[in-house]
Amino acid sequence: MRIRATTAAVSGALALSALAAPAALAADAPKVPAGVAAASKTAHSTSGKSAFSAAATGTPYLLDASFSNVKVNKGKNVVVGTTSVVKVPVSFTLTHAVDVNIHAADFVSAIELYRGTSFKDPIWFFDSNNAACTDTSATTASCTATVEVDPAELLNEDAGSWKAAGFAVAFNGEDQENPNLDNVGVAVTDPVAAFKLQRYSKLTVNASPEPVKKGKTITVTGKLSRASWDDGLYHGYANQYVKLQYRKKTSSTYTTLKTIKSDSTGYLKTTTTATADGYYRYSFAGTTTTPAVSATGDYIDVQ
Repeated sequence: MRIRATTAAVSGALALSALAAPAALAADAPKVPAGVAAASKTAHSTSGKSAFSAAATGTPYLLDASFSNVKVNKGKNVVVGTTSVVKVPVSFTLTHAVDVNIHAADFVSAIELYRGTSFKDPIWFFDSNNAACTDTSATTASCTATVEVDPAELLNEDAGSWKAAGFAVAFNGEDQENPNLDNVGVAVTDPVAAFKLQRYSKLTVNASPEPVKKGKTITVTGKLSRASWDDGLYHGYANQYVKLQYRKKTSSTYTTLKTIKSDSTGYLKTTTTATADGYYRYSFAGTTTTPAVSATGDYIDVQ
């Protein structure tokens, strides 16, 4: 049984739905660099989360920095399966005052992908590594970073709408684990982007008999399934509309023959009439939680 951590810690995937939890719960979370973890902790401590208030004393000043032109996964939704950690590229423009040294060793700029109301009150989140920034002027920089999303840290309820926030912290020589916040600058831009976090989908097809005489009935079966982050397996996706499509051997375009619905196990079955040599496939348009997918066409020789 997987237990979700319920307080922020030095990790990439953090849940903030409660104020305290055993430290051991955070041990299995994907790791991010210590500087980013400390910056995330500091940024959240100044955004209304009392869980962090004991970590340091003082009040940080408002850092003159902001995030814009944020792209998460190049503008595409993030699709995660059951085993592999997905590395999500992010890019953004960082605008800052002339006196803000974004290349200081203890300056951190990062992107947080989160589910919940806001950066102040996320349910679950993943932070990027410290961004690599290239100056484009004295006050702007073009930056890139990577967020690692581990399916082992997700539950099925996490699929759906997510947001991104940008945060920057200038520690100015302070101990990052126990800073005097009076000397620390913090900037948060929230939200800066929105996307869907989706459960990887699979779709199969089998058309038979083969070969078949023209005008005879073809039976087409298949299965629609998707990743379960609850148990790390794939299960049938029930009660979903799926299109049966066909393309002639001499064509590159599929046309829809009919739309059917998957059963309680994700199983698909229907019939159609053989007309000419060609390929049959099922195609699923996708949902908020599950990406679109089309099966590889199954060729039928019509005689």
